[in-house]
Amino acid sequence: VQLQASGGGLVQVGGSLRLSCAAPGRTLNSFPMGWFRQAPGQEREFVAAITRSGVNTFYADYVKGRFTISRDNAKNTVYLQMNSLKPEDTAVYYCAARYPAIASGLGYRRNQTYDYWGQGTLVTVSS
Repeated sequence: VQLQASGGGLVQVGGSLRLSCAAPGRTLNSFPMGWFRQAPGQEREFVAAITRSGVNTFYADYVKGRFTISRDNAKNTVYLQMNSLKPEDTAVYYCAARYPAIASGLGYRRNQTYDYWGQGTLVTVSS
């Protein structure tokens, strides 16, 4: 499964961006999905995740209340709406997929859980 993340860019502090993740030619309905990010010189870290149905979502504490993950299974797309952006949100954002399922909430938060990764999209928040 080839994932394509898009929507990154340069935004000022307090601004918003919406990232998208799609898999052209493939349906993502069967995949739990996650967003991770990696800042320069740092390890990749969990941001948000969503179950296959979209009913359950998971967030890192540092984005809770500001970011929203969602999916439109009819469009085979997963989104990450990012509001109230801060300079520390600057990173390359990656979407990831797992097949067929993730057994626990903790599993959604782990890099190692996911089988497929997109190429990343850069988000830069300027102060």
